[in-house]
Amino acid sequence: MSKKVVVAFSGGLDTSYTVMYLAKEKGYEVYAACANTGGFSPEQLKANEENAYKLGAKQYVTLDVTKEYYEKSLKYMIFGNVLRNGTYPISVSSERIFQGMAVARYAKQIGADAIAHGSTGAGNDQVRFDMTFLVMCPEMEIITLTRDGNLSRKEEVDYLNRNGYFADFTKLKYSYNVGIWGTSICGGEILDSAKGLPESAYLKQVKKEGSELLRIEFEKGEIVGVNDRKYSDKIAAIQAVEAVGAAYGIGRDCHVGDTIIGIKGRVGFEAAAPMLIIGAHKYLEKFTLSKWQQYWKDQVANWYGMFLHESQYLEPVMRDIEAMLNESQRNVNGTVTLEVRPLSFSTVGVESKDDLVKTKLGEYGETQKGWSAEDAKGFIKVLSTPLRVYYGNHDNESEKL
Repeated sequence: MSKKVVVAFSGGLDTSYTVMYLAKEKGYEVYAACANTGGFSPEQLKANEENAYKLGAKQYVTLDVTKEYYEKSLKYMIFGNVLRNGTYPISVSSERIFQGMAVARYAKQIGADAIAHGSTGAGNDQVRFDMTFLVMCPEMEIITLTRDGNLSRKEEVDYLNRNGYFADFTKLKYSYNVGIWGTSICGGEILDSAKGLPESAYLKQVKKEGSELLRIEFEKGEIVGVNDRKYSDKIAAIQAVEAVGAAYGIGRDCHVGDTIIGIKGRVGFEAAAPMLIIGAHKYLEKFTLSKWQQYWKDQVANWYGMFLHESQYLEPVMRDIEAMLNESQRNVNGTVTLEVRPLSFSTVGVESKDDLVKTKLGEYGETQKGWSAEDAKGFIKVLSTPLRVYYGNHDNESEKL
């Protein structure tokens, strides 16, 4: 009886080679599983299905985990205003864990003997897939033909062609990974540290001039409205923000960071929805959270983003951080108005019942109502005490000020 192998199938060159080689040369029953976290169009998924059978797969399945990805990851990245190195919204890289988890669950469901992916030995994704499979499917063999054989694109294309499979696997100047939380762009000028990406490298071009107002509504930190239209479907709300921002080319940048495997990597990206939503959410929190709520949430959110990027989503502490992030959002309610324009945006204002700027105790820079002038003088005098003690004992230092 043939062994069953599940291939994490994207339809690209490496996974196409993997399906055919395992079916034809190794005699496996190949189950091609495409885990969709929002990056595939219906047309692409249909083509993937047709191609999987042409390559020799016994079964093809699309595993739609877009909503799971939002509920278990995106929601917390918004709560934490997560931007890796203050720049990158961990776009497609954060999806890999959920794709791996979906494929692992499917492999267990059908009783597979092995599980395969097409990652090379030079990137982060091999870590994300392998670690997920090792934890969730410890009894299954992990097969990585491209990595183990250090295969070139030409070797893989030649093999497919010799066996009657022809597709457009032309090596393009840029490679793209598209997802609900943004698009990553590799290759081309990205490989030269002194250069940036030209307009032509981006998939979404600037189509609008001038500016317009964008209103984003949040309830307990979650996006629930866009331009005064309510959304129960959070994915649809994200897509609505993306449609507005992408027309202005918002969310473009290049990220430089440390990879899991230790080398530094550079990637371009376009992520209108993440940058606008995080920008609006962070602004709303300035009005609705206390000083120390903001401070400590920033600390754990930074760790959350780092752990997510570095394939530590399954680390138990992530559930603890999520609990803290979730609790921090209980008063993050209101509507944020942004002004969007070509390649940038700015915050305009906030409408919230939980606005802490509105208080009976006083208005900043105007009048105090919760304390007297004498109270203020006493407070300042006490606050200055440590400094007065120090410089009172170190006259030589105070003279240098």
